[in-house]
Amino acid sequence: MRFSGLLASTVLFLSTLALPALAQEEVISFESQGQKVVGTLSLPEGGPAPVVILFHGFTGTRDELPIATTEEGVFSRTARLLREAGYASLRIDFRGSGESEGDFADTTYEGQVADGLKAVEVMAADPRVKGTDLAIIGWSQGGLVATAVAGRSGTPKALALWAAVADPKTTFEGILGKEAVAAGMKTGDTPYEITLPWGAKIGLKQGYFDGVASFDPARELSAYKGPLFVAQGSLDTTVLPVNADLLLAAHDGVEEKFTREMDHVFNAFTGPQTLDEMVGATIAFFNANMPK
Repeated sequence: MRFSGLLASTVLFLSTLALPALAQEEVISFESQGQKVVGTLSLPEGGPAPVVILFHGFTGTRDELPIATTEEGVFSRTARLLREAGYASLRIDFRGSGESEGDFADTTYEGQVADGLKAVEVMAADPRVKGTDLAIIGWSQGGLVATAVAGRSGTPKALALWAAVADPKTTFEGILGKEAVAAGMKTGDTPYEITLPWGAKIGLKQGYFDGVASFDPARELSAYKGPLFVAQGSLDTTVLPVNADLLLAAHDGVEEKFTREMDHVFNAFTGPQTLDEMVGATIAFFNANMPK
């Protein structure tokens, strides 16, 4: 009986080894500059796969904006579509956003870049993914962050910038107002209170506004020589279409530009159709330009 039990256990163990890893999502965390960053790691079936890191936009969180007619957010749906195409992904809450530690008022571009660079390091060391086969997707302000993470790390095998900010001063003067941006540069360590066009109220310290004035996504991107996918909507009034042209002009290498009649949220308020088309084009670009 003891031998039979041991044999059965051995057979079960070997059978388990032979089975492919099941698709799954799990919440993970890591430290960036002494604070906890929380993210969702999505893993496809079949064991370690190339991994895509997703950076959310201004005031966003890792699942991102809810999509009409679905129960998914822009990034949680993107992660599912990536997983179905054989890609792992990690979507994070930048510090001060979502479930990550920190206060939103302390948000700076450099702080988010630090979070992004740390996420790249974490994925490089995680045996559940192929961290050397890594891509990045950045949306809006997350695209601004992605230019620096890609340019400074030299790690991504492909980079996708969706409606990404290339001209922070013009963009955020349009979102926040010129007077608010000018006033924010004089507040020191006291949060400057702002009501956003969609009604949300936030506070930001001077460090954020200093970044608006000085951060140069095009210069950051110029250090990245890998394949670049740029998506931009012709109806985008938040990040104007000229931003896509500035990014493409700064980059030297393989490029693809995706344009549709879409707004800044890829028409998510009416449903997922445009987003799905853009995600499909992004995945096709990754398939063509990075190993699997």
